[in-house]
Amino acid sequence: MRETTGTGHLAALFTVAVWGTTYISTKVLLNDFTPVEILIFRFVPAIAALFLACPRPLRGTTLRQELCFAAAGFFGVCLYYLLENIALTYTFAANAGIIIATAPFFTALFAFFLPNSGEKPGKLFFVGFAVTMAGIALINLNGSRFQLNPLGDVLALLAAVAWAAYSLLAKKIAGFGYPTILTTRRVFLYGLALILPTLFFSDFHWEPARFLRPENAFNLLFLGLGASALCFVTWNFAVRILGAVKTCVYIYAGPVVTVVTATLILKEPFTATLAVGTALTLLGLILSEGNFSREKPVKEKRNRI
Repeated sequence: MRETTGTGHLAALFTVAVWGTTYISTKVLLNDFTPVEILIFRFVPAIAALFLACPRPLRGTTLRQELCFAAAGFFGVCLYYLLENIALTYTFAANAGIIIATAPFFTALFAFFLPNSGEKPGKLFFVGFAVTMAGIALINLNGSRFQLNPLGDVLALLAAVAWAAYSLLAKKIAGFGYPTILTTRRVFLYGLALILPTLFFSDFHWEPARFLRPENAFNLLFLGLGASALCFVTWNFAVRILGAVKTCVYIYAGPVVTVVTATLILKEPFTATLAVGTALTLLGLILSEGNFSREKPVKEKRNRI
């Protein structure tokens, strides 16, 4: 894939477009699977797919690089998805949608204070964040009330923080110069290894009959092959080209994707509230995207994807 700013934006937009539909799949699977089970049965086929896509091993890494891979697996695979899935069992989808959308803010905050991050968002970024959060609140609430659910809401907030940490680690990993598929697979392996110990504290059952249900099989394959194997590669590619903060801003578009999907596929009404919320979200995204100090894209020394 040719590395240009345009392809970076397209990769980020594609990724968020797919991720914007995963909430439905997760909610369906939570009827038959626990949050930990969903993670395991999601990332096992994702790792297998990445092995098929690029069978050769990742060699020549240093201990420092392996620690970075492990940290990315912990924050972006193990911690983020555990927190998000568990949060959905305690709080409303509207709450989780609003709170998790704060991830770009935490990414910018971390980048602002971290030395040599290469990304320093300006005032317009934070103006855009405020505008976007107003739009996302309108989209997610749309006639319903925002009710605090302390445990679920705190878990959703921690998930946003975990994703911010992962995005910055993905930017650092991009600078190692290894192919994106190989680094993504290594991160998945560490993430899965860190998830497995939680089986001792969760109600894990094999129950093969669950996998024979068409809706379960489809949603697990969609989450594993599409939303994980493919989209983590395209997300990490975008992070390498655009930077962690700029790429993370595309998370704002997730609720817009949900609105469009619900309108076109589920035939849900497109209300005035949704129209205003969508417009504010997109305006905030544009404002946030355009106010950064310049940073040269990271160039890999090896095959990229």
